[in-house]
Amino acid sequence: MINPSILSADFANLERDLARIADADYAHVDVMDNHFVPNLTIGLPVVRRLAQVSPVPLDVHLMIADADRWAPAFAEAGAASVTFHAEAAQAPVRLARELRAGGARVGVALRPATPVEPFLDLLAEIDMVLVMTVEPGFGGQSFIEGTLPKVRRTRAAIEAAGLDTWVQVDGGVSRDTVGRIAAAGANVFVAGSAVYGAEDVAAEIAALRDLADAAS
Repeated sequence: MINPSILSADFANLERDLARIADADYAHVDVMDNHFVPNLTIGLPVVRRLAQVSPVPLDVHLMIADADRWAPAFAEAGAASVTFHAEAAQAPVRLARELRAGGARVGVALRPATPVEPFLDLLAEIDMVLVMTVEPGFGGQSFIEGTLPKVRRTRAAIEAAGLDTWVQVDGGVSRDTVGRIAAAGANVFVAGSAVYGAEDVAAEIAALRDLADAAS
């Protein structure tokens, strides 16, 4: 699955730029609060409106402090998938169950240096593990190669448990890296600048999907 990040879209023309990714699987929406990460993007009212006009479901990535308090509201706002950071949740299982009860898929995100092992026993409670392959907060960063072993360990644990949990990678995804990431076991790819910086957005989405399929 290819989920273009609207962090690289034109914020003055978000409805237009959502329409440009109608061939994608989801639209990845980065919510940042300038506390958990040193950047500030959009909040709940904007996400609610985007859910009403987007041609594809919203994959909301919460890079915010106090995820336990705020995350359920994004499910209520119409997000199809809500991902919170493991580092920002006090009660991740309770929060995951709240999000599922609100009708959203649940993702747990890990910074590059956060180990996945403490969460492997909880895989049945979540729908997706997001392995950050850059430090969260800004688009356009270079891919961190050292995160691939974490992707492999996550995929191995999911298969050992017989689960259908997705593995998402966010950061530095491009034609140059998507094959290696897919080979490591990821099946959901967030690409921002690679997609929105392309002359033909639809063709770039198709190319990334083809390269991932060939490598997986």
